[in-house]
Amino acid sequence: MNISTTIKSIQDIMRKDVGVDGDAQRIGQIVWMLFLKIFDDLEKEKEIMDDSYKSPIPKKMRWANWAGDDEGITGDTLMSFVNNELFPKLKELPGSAANPRGLIIRSVFSDAYNYMKSGTLMRQVINKVNEVDFNKKADRHLFGDIYEKILKDLQSAGNAGEYYTPRAVTQFMTQMIDPQLKEKMLDPACGTGGFLVSVIEHVRAHYVKTNTDREKLQKMVKGIEKKPLPHLLCVTNMILHGIEVPTQVLRDNTLTRPLRDYGPSDQVDVILTNPPFGGMEEDGIENNFPTAFRTRETADLFLILIMTLLKDGGRGAIVLPDGTLFGEGVKTKIKEKLLEECNLHTIVRLPNGVFAPYTGIKTNLLFFTKGEPTKEIWYYEHPYPEGVKSYNKTKPMVIEEFEPEKKWWNKRKETDRAWKVTAVQIKANNFNLDIKNPHVKDEGPSDPEEILRQFQALSAEIAAKREQLKNELVTALER
Repeated sequence: MNISTTIKSIQDIMRKDVGVDGDAQRIGQIVWMLFLKIFDDLEKEKEIMDDSYKSPIPKKMRWANWAGDDEGITGDTLMSFVNNELFPKLKELPGSAANPRGLIIRSVFSDAYNYMKSGTLMRQVINKVNEVDFNKKADRHLFGDIYEKILKDLQSAGNAGEYYTPRAVTQFMTQMIDPQLKEKMLDPACGTGGFLVSVIEHVRAHYVKTNTDREKLQKMVKGIEKKPLPHLLCVTNMILHGIEVPTQVLRDNTLTRPLRDYGPSDQVDVILTNPPFGGMEEDGIENNFPTAFRTRETADLFLILIMTLLKDGGRGAIVLPDGTLFGEGVKTKIKEKLLEECNLHTIVRLPNGVFAPYTGIKTNLLFFTKGEPTKEIWYYEHPYPEGVKSYNKTKPMVIEEFEPEKKWWNKRKETDRAWKVTAVQIKANNFNLDIKNPHVKDEGPSDPEEILRQFQALSAEIAAKREQLKNELVTALER
């Protein structure tokens, strides 16, 4: 089965529907249908394995009973059922600690919507979704392809960067942090669950040996995401990666809770995350943070939060833009706190285009351990593969590119790609972490962001000179 063709067929059907406007709505429509189909397929498996299993979904609302038959209800009857019975019921589904699956379904449907207006076209879409059987191992693995296709479409829609991290980056960060089965891992801005899945796969491959281990893995990871579509994708992703009841994937904004309210019970051993950067939080969010660190820039607030949520000895890895490294003001204070409270031992500098086409901003991977101050920082400049000048949707970054970093990681020495800087030097430079590779001859800035910074500095200098000349002229005329 070519899953890309199937998804494209579904989207082509939806384009005929007057109620679905744009890629984002089409994707939202596909995702809630896929969730119900996947949940139904896994419930069938549970019922075979466990005679006492009871579905949290009323019989009439289960996918198999209203959508499973290709010749089932259609047209106005289907639309009336979906809008007037299915959605209202799922949004109010009872849930409790004894019925966690009900809580999950209610949470993912709390902000889900049916955009389609034509019941005939919806039936065509349903029949396409039914072509995938998620109880078949091969088809279940297809969700990875579906997930990648949806993310690529979200990128094209222009709104994926908030919660999309290339798989190669999540895998590399996970491998270097090496989460253990006994540890608790958190992604406080988990998006569609890329880091959570990476940790699950890593731990399952290296540390899960027994049924007890498998039970521990069920509760090891936790994610928080504030937006409904990525949250729904994340929950679906967790279910298909063996987390049967992903109650640890919460729909919330971690920044809305005052920092002082977090205590030892909230702290974790590992944090892996790519917080949204370049965006601003709503008014008042900054008041949840100490006065010295108040800002509305999302990435800065998450960096403060991560330092709070890590246990002493806990390990963190975060994706941050160049702007955080060289930024001043509040950013300087945040970096000073980071170097005082954590050992920021490694910064991997990524080339342009890793997050293309969402953004061309250069990004960095920061690795640190809480509980001991930084003495020195190792930098590693990640190059493009030979023959590659930029990444794109058809030629993305791949995990094999990180082999040199992996070989270097535990036997560090300076190379044409690696260098180290002492904390004393960083402090003397006002905590500017934007340290260029000393082994590369500076032939002038080629990075657009660097050119823009220099242009802005030059413009400010020219404006100051102009004002000075103006004042001197006015003084001379007044004499």
